[in-house]
Amino acid sequence: MTPDEYCAQRAAQSGSSFHYSFRLLPPDRRRAITALYSFCREVDDVVDEVSDPEVARAKLAWWRGEIAAVYAGTPAHPVGRALAAANRDHPLPQALLQTVIDGMEMDLDQVRYADFAALETYCHRVAGVVGLMSAEIFGYEDPATRDYARDLGIAFQLTNIIRDVGEDARRGRIYLPQDELERFGVAPSDVLRCRSTPGFTALMQMQVARARTWYDRALAQLPARDRRAQRAGLAMAAIYRALLDEIARDGCRVLDRRIALTPLRKLWIATRTAWTARSP
Repeated sequence: MTPDEYCAQRAAQSGSSFHYSFRLLPPDRRRAITALYSFCREVDDVVDEVSDPEVARAKLAWWRGEIAAVYAGTPAHPVGRALAAANRDHPLPQALLQTVIDGMEMDLDQVRYADFAALETYCHRVAGVVGLMSAEIFGYEDPATRDYARDLGIAFQLTNIIRDVGEDARRGRIYLPQDELERFGVAPSDVLRCRSTPGFTALMQMQVARARTWYDRALAQLPARDRRAQRAGLAMAAIYRALLDEIARDGCRVLDRRIALTPLRKLWIATRTAWTARSP
């Protein structure tokens, strides 16, 4: 199996919404974004699947070395080799890849966030910088597109946090800001026990409204001349906003279920969005 085949299989098996938007790209950009996505999945799985924090920390340290090896021309892992190949046509700053690992490492050091400012730092590291790198791969002419891409990455992460509240709680993690839990009268123990209350529903409605604001903010910053190049990101945004709408329609019942869109609906949304983004 080639490095590109490994990454393509990794992306397809994940069932991620991103997989559907990748199909909209020409082959070289599709290979590059798939390599980037696979790297993100590899380091995220370290945190989610390794129960011993010190072992997880050692694995993340290995990935730091592997990213350095990508830029030294000596990667060992299939994902590292795919990133090295992609980097020749679509250069990515090494510091941004290392920042993603910084974000993943935060999950080993803390399971609570005092306020939204602290949470935004986490979201920037695990998703905002991924948006920045994705913009480099998709291509752009106007530097303002970088602001769009960073904020869109944060919007995606906020959506993931909303969708995964119950799943994260079962891992002992709460990504909802602590001061906001207090404001709505939601005890952390209720979240960890997946106990829904009227206060929790109101809290989640507020989280949905915030995520929508980040989508609006991101899309307002995308210059018209870069819409076509960034159509894969726009397709992702459309899919994620549809997911957010489904969560809201279901009453934000995210403690005991994981809302998801069907593959056919994701494909339809991605195709429709890409078509409308073909011209400014």
